[in-house]
Amino acid sequence: MDNLLDTFLGLILGAIATYWVYTFFRKKQSKELTSHQSTVLLEKIKTVCKLISVEGDFAEIYKYENTKERFMSLISSKKKALVVINAKAQIGYDLQKILMHSDNEKKKIVLTNFPEPEILSIEPELEFYDIKNGFFNSFKPDDLTVLNQEAKKHIREKIPESGLMETAKKEALQTVLLIEKIVETIGWQLDYTALEIPEAEKKKLID
Repeated sequence: MDNLLDTFLGLILGAIATYWVYTFFRKKQSKELTSHQSTVLLEKIKTVCKLISVEGDFAEIYKYENTKERFMSLISSKKKALVVINAKAQIGYDLQKILMHSDNEKKKIVLTNFPEPEILSIEPELEFYDIKNGFFNSFKPDDLTVLNQEAKKHIREKIPESGLMETAKKEALQTVLLIEKIVETIGWQLDYTALEIPEAEKKKLID
């Protein structure tokens, strides 16, 4: 009778020990999987890198002049041209500047800071009119590179008064919602309560 009792007690203790070991490794495996998911998710969001929010087309007339001097500045020679700049400027967000962290227990990605919109690219196309070369200062192929740089600088200076930055700021919420969709692909949630969202944009979100 005692042997039977000992055997029965041993089976119970063995079952308890087996269940405890199984539960321990299951929790450990689940924790490792969750951590892996959060790491992959954060990297997935950062891989998007730069997201274009708005585009703007510019048509500007730019007067280019360049003067060279010789013989101790006694003689000067000027080349000039009228340049029509047709450019496309792209405004958006560098998602690598986003500040966020993962809450593995609650399966949440917490977004704590969202970057300001910035100029992602300026693509100018130049057309030349009224080209005039100087005596020893004429246009060369290398001047196209210089003029492209001047054109980008000119358009960059025009962007603040164009209203593109303000439009991009209004589109920021759409970018946050895009990130939320990425997070939801693995069953997680995006917490962006730390962000300051204008009331008008909050109403759009609720609707």
